[in-house]
Amino acid sequence: MLLPKRVKYRRQQRGRMTGKATRGNRVSSGEYGLVATEPSWITSNQIEAARIAMTRYIKRGGQVWIKIFPDKPITQKPAETRMGSGKGSPEYWVAVVKPGRVMFEIAGVPEEVAREAMRLAGHKLPIKTKFVTKAETDAIAAAAQATSGTTAKKEGSK
Repeated sequence: MLLPKRVKYRRQQRGRMTGKATRGNRVSSGEYGLVATEPSWITSNQIEAARIAMTRYIKRGGQVWIKIFPDKPITQKPAETRMGSGKGSPEYWVAVVKPGRVMFEIAGVPEEVAREAMRLAGHKLPIKTKFVTKAETDAIAAAAQATSGTTAKKEGSK
């Protein structure tokens, strides 16, 4: 189970999950990736379950990268506790995932094996996911870069 060694503050506010992932949205280390298509909190237990499902299917061949880390503490108050008396104690850790975020990467296996391993891992997660290749994410990133470049030129010419 993943969790930080130490944190500056034990309790955090919930925050919001608006927008798309601007970082971690391309396959960097491996050949294939599993991309989130919905925003969600992914718990450390869910990440571990997905990792085990992938490594079992590829039979320890190839290499797997976990590209998300649960660094947000989620607090809970005990059952049947009256209101007030402060915030609850941290119970588990989550990774905040936005649409477009590459959560897992895999390399060293054929595409069919990688696709099935990612499908099994996706079933362990609470969100819809999509299988992508390194070339697909690079093409999407290049297209986004080109569109942002043209808008910057237009704004500069005014």
